[in-house]
Amino acid sequence: MEISAAGRLEVRITAADVGKRVSVRRLTDTEDTMEKFTDTVGVLTSWDSGVLTITRKGGESVRIPETSLVAGKVVPPAPARRRGPSATYQELAHVSARAWRPVESERLGEWELRAAAGYTRRANSVLPLGDPGLPLDEALTAVRRWYGDRGLPAYVQTATGGEGTQELLCAELERRGWTREVTAELWVGALAPVADRADASGVQLSRTADEAWLARYQRKGVSEVALKVLGSGPSVWFATVPGEGGEGGHGSDSAPAAIGRCVVDGRWAGFGAVEVDPALRRRGLASVVMAALASRALAEGASAAWLQVEAENVGARALYSGMGFSAHHAYHHYRDHREGSS
Repeated sequence: MEISAAGRLEVRITAADVGKRVSVRRLTDTEDTMEKFTDTVGVLTSWDSGVLTITRKGGESVRIPETSLVAGKVVPPAPARRRGPSATYQELAHVSARAWRPVESERLGEWELRAAAGYTRRANSVLPLGDPGLPLDEALTAVRRWYGDRGLPAYVQTATGGEGTQELLCAELERRGWTREVTAELWVGALAPVADRADASGVQLSRTADEAWLARYQRKGVSEVALKVLGSGPSVWFATVPGEGGEGGHGSDSAPAAIGRCVVDGRWAGFGAVEVDPALRRRGLASVVMAALASRALAEGASAAWLQVEAENVGARALYSGMGFSAHHAYHHYRDHREGSS
């Protein structure tokens, strides 16, 4: 906290600091003469009517009465991670978007409107990487109209917790009644350790998601649209560990033991759809799948890896942390629930 030359705590932030990363201390309770303080670090997203709103790294908003402040200062952007490749939010946003392409898209200034008949929020949401070229309310009206014309709910994908992320946009969406439905994190790590983690000699690699692969995929009844999204990206690979049914795991009772997907894009390899037969979990099959895909990506010149994981997926988070991955930023999907938006 900021301390004056006289040794007193000071509040050195004002409403002019909205949009900056700050650290504040507030008095939250008093019991007899004991004082209880709470510290909050995040982006100052508003200061209205005597109340500050600070958005934390994970996207949670904290409202703080200015009368409770005892100290506050502007702080530098979040420090660099201690491990893993260096990357900006903008770079990772573009790379992850190229790895999961919609079947239809349209530009609205620097925003991209994406649609894929409702298959996943990522392929059916706005990616707002810059200025839409219109005032925000007009841009959101255009977004609602575009998705409404396609019979889809209007979603905007945003990010928090990194330099250049969109805490202010999140706050503006929330003020307009948009609701955050899903939060996940994008993690990054070095690629070579993933390839070295397991013997992947029994893994089959393919350029397409065949029937065997789809038999293990969690989304059943995959449509032609879904297949287009799954197959999109600069260099896409599908990995399969055959089940007990033999080569390829063909047959209704012989779905693969494990599967995975990887998209190679320059120095980056993006992992997804890593799924293991529930009866065969905790045997290292996820590591085997990722090792095979990582080796393929290394051969194509990649050196860094990324993946996306939901906050409540404790098992996956433990696995990826053990592989050397760490969180880079959080991302969210905001939905407009007003009448006529879906």
